[in-house]
Amino acid sequence: MIRVIIERHCRPEKVAEMEGLLIDFRTAAMRQPGYISGETLHSVDDPTHWLVISTWSDIDAWKAWQASSERQEVQRKLEPLLISPEKVSVFNFARRGGTMSAHALGRLEERYHAPYGK
Repeated sequence: MIRVIIERHCRPEKVAEMEGLLIDFRTAAMRQPGYISGETLHSVDDPTHWLVISTWSDIDAWKAWQASSERQEVQRKLEPLLISPEKVSVFNFARRGGTMSAHALGRLEERYHAPYGK
């Protein structure tokens, strides 16, 4: 499982438009194979500063979504609203002794209503 964090800064006059497009992004992502969850946040101190955090089953699921024509279409609409290029960071979950942490494992088992990995 991986977590993707995307940081964006939009033009001050484009905050409402940015919010709408980011909701479109998440709605489309939710239909993708491997998508687990996501959040769209903006800074309390700076409403032009946005953070999108999504969880994917694996890096291949994320890369498939990242390269998809559906994502590229929304991205083209989003880019003119930005004041700088977006920053994308991909993280693995911390593991203990080569196994997933108990917290992450428990959440997966809750989601799928079965022991994960069996």
